[in-house]
Parts: sequence; C-alpha cells; structure tokens
Amino acid sequence: MIWREAANALKALPMQRLILMRHAEAERAAGSGRDRDRALSARGRADATAMGRALAARGMRPDLALVSPAVRTRQTWDLLHDAFGDVQVREDEPLYNGGAGTLRGFVEAAEDEAGCLMVVAHNPGVHLLAVEYLVESAASPAVLDRMSGGFPPGAAAIFTVDVAGRCAFEGFIQPRDLAGA
Repeated sequence: MIWREAANALKALPMQRLILMRHAEAERAAGSGRDRDRALSARGRADATAMGRALAARGMRPDLALVSPAVRTRQTWDLLHDAFGDVQVREDEPLYNGGAGTLRGFVEAAEDEAGCLMVVAHNPGVHLLAVEYLVESAASPAVLDRMSGGFPPGAAAIFTVDVAGRCAFEGFIQPRDLAGA
C-alpha cells in the first residue's frame, strides 16, 4: 500500500527536465519516395547510439519519450533507448514535421506525466521551439548565438523546468561534440 502511494506520488511530479532532440542523420531518400520513410544513415545510427550513451552518462534518462512516427525518428529513439532502459514511449502523428507550436502543445500536455520528458522530432520545429524557450528564459547572447547556428541532426537541447513550467537552458549536445569520447 505504501509503495503504491509513493509510486503514484512520483508520477504526479511535474516535469523537471526537457530534452528536445532532432532525429539523427538520415538517408537522402527512401525507396518508397516518401520523406517519412527515410531511414538513418550509418553515421546517423552511430550518432544516435553515442548520443544515448552521452545523455545517460550525464544522468539524463527520460521517463516519457514523445516520438514522431517517421522511420528516422523511430530508429533514432530505438538506438537512444538502449542507453536509457525502461521508458514510456508515445508516437504521435502531429510530431511528424510539427512546428514549434505543435511540439510545445505536446510538451505542455505531458508536463505532469514525467519528471524528464524527451521529444524526438524534426527541424525546423525542434530548433524553433528550443530558440523560443531560450528567448523566454532570457538566455545569454552567447547561448542564443550558439543555437542560431542551427540544430544539426542528432543534436539535443536540454532544459531544466521550474515549478511554474518555465524552461531554462541547461545544455546543448551534438554528435560532433562526442568525437573521440
């Protein structure tokens, strides 16, 4: 009985960390000709695996992952997941090429479901939402400059979230940062 109450209390914790991640590098085309069917390249598979390990080593293990149903995002998640262990996952159609507003809506809807929420989706939505959070939190010009340089495949922007739901920049990791690690 006490264990069940403690488990329910943990699930009711508001989100404390948000990880916005762009899918890893994908092939230029799919055999079907459909964008959503593009698979990860060999480099993308290696980058996704390395990013999962790097995030987990930094203690960033999501409780819930919201993943676009595109092949490249699902493959990215599958490779990340190996480093995280048991994580609740949801695939939602609007995350496929969803804009910043769409992604924000999903983040806000899930904020009471996970202490650490991860979104694996696409540009430009992921990049624009990360910039919105930076502007809203009055991030330093250096951080804004770094993020204005783009959001490459496989990159992740990490934010801490306060009790009022405001996001503050914690870090930005991209696969090239892990070279030689």
